[in-house]
Amino acid sequence: MTTARSTASYARLGVIYAEQLAAQDVTASMLTHKWQAGDLIPPHSDIDFRVILDQTPDSWWEWNERLATAHHRAVLLDPAHSRLLEHPPGFAFTADELDRNHVSPAEISTWSLVTGNAATLRRWKSRAQMMPWSRADERFYRGILDARIEGRYELDRDSTDNVQHDLDGYRRHCIAWHYVAPCWFASAALATRTRCPGKTAALNQWHPGELESHAEEFLHLSAATSDPGPSPTQVLRTAHITVDAVLRHTPPPRPLPEASEAALAAWITAAGMLRVRVARWIYYLNPPPGTVTGYLIAREEKELRSARNTLTRLADRTSGDDALLVKAMTALLRPGPTTASTLRDLLALWSRHRSVVEDFLSAHPA
Repeated sequence: MTTARSTASYARLGVIYAEQLAAQDVTASMLTHKWQAGDLIPPHSDIDFRVILDQTPDSWWEWNERLATAHHRAVLLDPAHSRLLEHPPGFAFTADELDRNHVSPAEISTWSLVTGNAATLRRWKSRAQMMPWSRADERFYRGILDARIEGRYELDRDSTDNVQHDLDGYRRHCIAWHYVAPCWFASAALATRTRCPGKTAALNQWHPGELESHAEEFLHLSAATSDPGPSPTQVLRTAHITVDAVLRHTPPPRPLPEASEAALAAWITAAGMLRVRVARWIYYLNPPPGTVTGYLIAREEKELRSARNTLTRLADRTSGDDALLVKAMTALLRPGPTTASTLRDLLALWSRHRSVVEDFLSAHPA
């Protein structure tokens, strides 16, 4: 599935992005992206960055403002970047948090290096693979399935607003790589209790029963990224059949113990995601000319709901000052649909309670 040209194009994009971060003094000891090279299919896949810092910044708010500026300027460099750099990074962690095993091993297992020390990333990923399978892993992978199965995947919700050409090819790509491949990836991990590094790896390596023929057909259809090719409707029908077959080989949920320090890991993961929200909201509310972000604004509801659910669980498992801080931060994650107006209100709310936000994002809970 991967060509040298496609791998090089995303590698160049990563270097460009790192340069823009450095120009805005967003100093990162490492920049990674989610998924492996074979999972990024030009010209349709966007690149989902993670920023690793040596230490927490003096002000997360100012750091986010610089991050939003860097992302904005990176998108301005090329019209295609509106799609390829769809959004600012998804997480920010510190190297110490990774050294201390406080970041989800399922998340780390999918990372690929953009800039930084390759040996360090290999060490983190190797350790992530060796961690005992836990309830957190089950939540991670079943969450991927739950977001897509039983009719939850809707092709129309994969917006084409920033797609420059070949809309049918893009829709086929969405069916293949936003629906079938993630389900295959999650089911393979659940069936083997192995933290898969990527979607292509799962497709190539996990073929119980009749799934080998489904994998071959899926890879053939997903390769049809330009016209003429099968219609998106045809591909979606085949995709539903494929996902149904995958689910037949997916084990039911099983009781598992919580990993040691599960509450701390949940805190750090939630904080890692919330550390970049302000940059996202600033960018979404003031995108470059010709870039559409309305669908990304609407998608924030899902991210905030996930964080709110995590913090609600944490409130019951922490005490003292930590519990008070969790509850205060939860109150700043208002429920309901997200719109441009609600994001502006959230920015104003977080700004008024900036000390709570800064404390939570930099906290080292007991």
